[in-house]
Amino acid sequence: DPVSNMPVVILRDTEKGLFLPIWVGIFEANAIALEMEKVTTPRPMTHDLLKNLLAELDAHVERVVINDLRENTFFARIHLTRKDSTLSVDSRPSDAIALALRSHAEIFVEEDVLEKSRSLRVEGDQDPDRLRKWLEQASPDELGKYRM
Repeated sequence: DPVSNMPVVILRDTEKGLFLPIWVGIFEANAIALEMEKVTTPRPMTHDLLKNLLAELDAHVERVVINDLRENTFFARIHLTRKDSTLSVDSRPSDAIALALRSHAEIFVEEDVLEKSRSLRVEGDQDPDRLRKWLEQASPDELGKYRM
């Protein structure tokens, strides 16, 4: 985002055309970008470690859900399965997304989060609808791949 100079992850529903921008830190963006670009690191990064730990524990990520938005902060849950049990773990959305990408798990957004996000303001942005307008008009090709 050129206004805030912060990386933004854009989750987009290809069927309905809905989208959700989530501003993330540079390190979190890097973790997501590394997996999207299939970059192999010489040693496991944190999200690779989490994936490896889950595999060793015979557990896997079933899905990730962006489930709340409070005071301009998004919240997520990582849903895990292990044998016959399920577990839901609180997470920052950026970490949940990075783990979901590595685990090939689906990413969902609660409907009320989409509603709440319509009034989300970006710090320092004089035109809060600027990004939303651009995203509504942008095609998937225009959005392109994330680059670090």
